[in-house]
Amino acid sequence: MYTVMVSENSSYMNESERYKHGEYQTADEVIRECKKIVDDYLLSAFKEGMGSEELYKSYTSFGEDPFIVSEESCKFSAWEYAKARCQEIAK
Repeated sequence: MYTVMVSENSSYMNESERYKHGEYQTADEVIRECKKIVDDYLLSAFKEGMGSEELYKSYTSFGEDPFIVSEESCKFSAWEYAKARCQEIAK
């Protein structure tokens, strides 16, 4: 079982702002859901003419930061994924 927890980048150290997003059966499902959370923010925050660095700064300041809790190894970095997606979105 894989659990997605979400922290708000705007209040990263405040654990009371953290919430449980959902539980998933496979690593593929949980990673897909984490990517969707990041993509939803990036696509809503992107404005025409915005550069990738500006979009990434917006994400790291105000976006949601999903992470995976599991007894099995399942690696996902929302910030690394967001950085790559910002370059694709802001082309």
